[in-house]
Amino acid sequence: MTLKTPLGRLRTFAILEGISYLLFGITMPLKYAMDIPQPNYIVGMAHGWLFILYIIFCLQCIRIYRWPLVTSLLVLAASLIPFGTFVADAKVFKREKEA
Repeated sequence: MTLKTPLGRLRTFAILEGISYLLFGITMPLKYAMDIPQPNYIVGMAHGWLFILYIIFCLQCIRIYRWPLVTSLLVLAASLIPFGTFVADAKVFKREKEA
């Protein structure tokens, strides 16, 4: 993946955003079961920024590649579901790159 193209940036940040989302599965138990909140603050801040960048790059690709409404909504909704950005990368972004 490359950061030089809009789709490359989107794919990179989709993976990073997905990883940060899944890291909550580690930091939430640390915060609530073991009373260690610091990792959750760090992951939360990183996830927030990555989420915003993912949405910005989605909107950019929607405009540039003229994705249909259904595809656009699914790509945007993928960031709200665990593993969603990984599925979006495999099903939409990778196909778009090959086309």
